[in-house]
Amino acid sequence: MMQTVAFRMTLKPGMREEYERRHREIWPELAQALSAAGIRDYWIFLDESTGHLFASYKRTDTHTTDALPALPVMRKWWDYMAELMDTHADKAPVGIPLTPVFHLP
Repeated sequence: MMQTVAFRMTLKPGMREEYERRHREIWPELAQALSAAGIRDYWIFLDESTGHLFASYKRTDTHTTDALPALPVMRKWWDYMAELMDTHADKAPVGIPLTPVFHLP
């Protein structure tokens, strides 16, 4: 059974086009690392009125997503994206977990 994970991030003003461009050109080695960690069906949506990014993905029961922050490609991506969004001191995106309140299967 897959688990759904959802969280909110914040895009800096005026950075939408660049954020989208970089994701259109996502590095193959990053996409492979996410897939290898058990991530499937990854979506990111933008609320244009607030700059909030709403992300969700499904992960396998055998996922290894907790190990992603230690991967060099993940750290490099965070460095690459840091100028576009709110981040922690280590450049990891500030991600606020979202709590599920309704699901229609």
